[in-house]
Amino acid sequence: MIEKEDVKRFIEKGVKYIAIALVTVSCFIALFFILVYTGVFGKLPNKQQLQSISTNQASLVFSSDKILIGKFFEKNRTNISWQELPEHVKNALIATEDKRFFQHNGVDTQSYLRVFIKSILLQKSSGGGSTITQQLVKNLYGRDAYGILSMPVNKTKEIIIASRLETIYSKEELLLLYLNSVPFGENVFGIEAAANRYFNTTTNKLTIQEAAVLIGLLKATTNFSPRLYPEKSIKRRNLVLHLMGNEGYLSKKQVDSIVKLPLKLKYENFEVFAPAGYFVYQVEKQSAEILKKVEASTGKTYHLEQDGLKIYTTLNMEIQKYALAAVKNHLKKMQPKLDDELSSTNFRKKWYQNQEKRENFNENDLTKRNVEIYDIEGVNIKNISKLDSLWHYYKMLHAAVLITNPKNGAVLGYVGGNNYSVLPFNLVQSHRQIASTFKPILYATALENGFEPTLYLENEEKEYPEYENWKPQNFDHQSTPDQKVAFWYALANSMNIPTVDLYFNLGGEKLLNTTKKLGFTTFPTNQPSVALGTLDVSLEEIVKAYGTFANKGDLNELLLIEKITDKNGVVLYENEAVKPQPVFSENTSATITAILQKAINEGTGTKIRNQFKLKAALAGKTGTAQNYSNAWFVAYTPNLVVGTWVGASTPNVHFYSGNGAGASLALPIAGEILKKIEGNTTLNTSYFVPFQISDDVYNAITTESYQEKGIDGFFKRLFNFKRNKDKAERRTRRN
Repeated sequence: MIEKEDVKRFIEKGVKYIAIALVTVSCFIALFFILVYTGVFGKLPNKQQLQSISTNQASLVFSSDKILIGKFFEKNRTNISWQELPEHVKNALIATEDKRFFQHNGVDTQSYLRVFIKSILLQKSSGGGSTITQQLVKNLYGRDAYGILSMPVNKTKEIIIASRLETIYSKEELLLLYLNSVPFGENVFGIEAAANRYFNTTTNKLTIQEAAVLIGLLKATTNFSPRLYPEKSIKRRNLVLHLMGNEGYLSKKQVDSIVKLPLKLKYENFEVFAPAGYFVYQVEKQSAEILKKVEASTGKTYHLEQDGLKIYTTLNMEIQKYALAAVKNHLKKMQPKLDDELSSTNFRKKWYQNQEKRENFNENDLTKRNVEIYDIEGVNIKNISKLDSLWHYYKMLHAAVLITNPKNGAVLGYVGGNNYSVLPFNLVQSHRQIASTFKPILYATALENGFEPTLYLENEEKEYPEYENWKPQNFDHQSTPDQKVAFWYALANSMNIPTVDLYFNLGGEKLLNTTKKLGFTTFPTNQPSVALGTLDVSLEEIVKAYGTFANKGDLNELLLIEKITDKNGVVLYENEAVKPQPVFSENTSATITAILQKAINEGTGTKIRNQFKLKAALAGKTGTAQNYSNAWFVAYTPNLVVGTWVGASTPNVHFYSGNGAGASLALPIAGEILKKIEGNTTLNTSYFVPFQISDDVYNAITTESYQEKGIDGFFKRLFNFKRNKDKAERRTRRN
């Protein structure tokens, strides 16, 4: 039987041991705290460093119509001010993450007791014990690895730093720092970037339900992703709303109403879908160069990926959308037609056979598997073989569009390919055989050198032994041995034989001088085929060249950036007008424009009128490279140039019919864009203005299209001259 004295001694001894254990543990905790505090596990930020906290921000790129079109960042973050933060965003965060935020000094002892009792002793989930301030510390400084001591060391660091932060910053400043730095998944940091990513809006415009979705996302950014797991996201959103109700931030009626609302995302991700990706990349390169010059002149260094700069560009997002839609709509129609032609000509079959003969061919290349494939509709999963995948991209049609204002070179629309994220190679700058789109350059050079638009050119097929028996032909294989053709008519109808005759009369050296002024690739002057467009030219170069005709002969370089400011709006760079480079005279440009108006109204570009019913004054020219390998079309007004190119990644892949001609393959893209611009009252007024060309210029291109050779032709011309003279005199008398 146990005596009372034994029980008493046992209790006393137990209390003694517990006291020793508690003192030992306390000493150990105190020693551990001192070791962390003094920097044994890594130096802690001091007060001065904490005062200078600045989170890196993404630089933002805006279109001319103030739409965000791109970001440059190490971390996708855009800071906001306290005034831009709605009350319901703050309330949602406090109710969900730290309801005693305004009562504690960085460490919530009640939360730690709750975690200790429920999570450790009772093994029940009770949430985390970290305050918003401690979470902020984790976001700013991360966590290091210390083996089995990792958790206690990192938690202790966060407690110490959080306490320091609370003595330096107000509660409002801490909330703002947290919301500007917290990760929301998908490489998105801060509430502003998250609002843009998931709802295509700004923080100050977030609704209560949208704010609840984003705050709910913080618990597990993947598990509660509204894009990946919408049902889980709704449940988490509703929990946040109920917590807001429990804290009195929302009434029961509000909560009951909002939890019934569906999840409505407006997902925007420039890394996945970049509506102006090719353009933004060019802006990034130019911005970097501009900032180097800013540093050289001011001594101040700015970083595109850190300093939250704002870059204002010339791109018109409305026009850009028109261009993207036109490319998608047209390629959807033309790709199946190309597929059919490649199959019917056995090109596809031969390609597969050649691939199977390769030394590195593997039978596994024929094994089908689920593969992520891009086509003009987007990215899809298809069950195909590696060889099928290679063929898919090999035979793919690509398109590029460049739209500028020739008055100053401002880029209004820029489509460098089908999809920047998947196919980043920039086709606006890619050099391809330019075909007949080059002809106006030759004809303008002739006018600059004294040739008249009333000149008549040979239209008789001829073989040139000195050029390897080269025998140029007109597109329709027709010629007129007994008749010459008018200069203006030959260009308006893109005739090859008269163009070659003009080249020989002009001389290659003079044409080379013009192309140098335009920035084209040089070519041997004894290469007459260049007259028909065998030169490789980029869409960027040809659009600038046509811009000279629209701009009275003056060439403007492309303008992409209007202004760059720092994050506070201080202007670092503003574009200043640069004097254009004169290439052609005003009269030459007017004459070429008048002829290219005929090309649109009567010649190779008539589809722009017949199919798209455009009424605006337009000049333009098509181009079809050899074997239909490249299709071109450029059209312009005094304030607008629209250039399009369509083709495959290699000239080996092409149409075998008129489907591959410039009028069929490239013109319809420009036609759809121009039609939409014409239908937009604001854009129509800005860009569809009439040409200011004198009657004398138009009268000079009203001569007979053809002229007979020999004596008969001479008398016929004499008769026509007298008849026209009499008509002019009668008009004068009437007037």
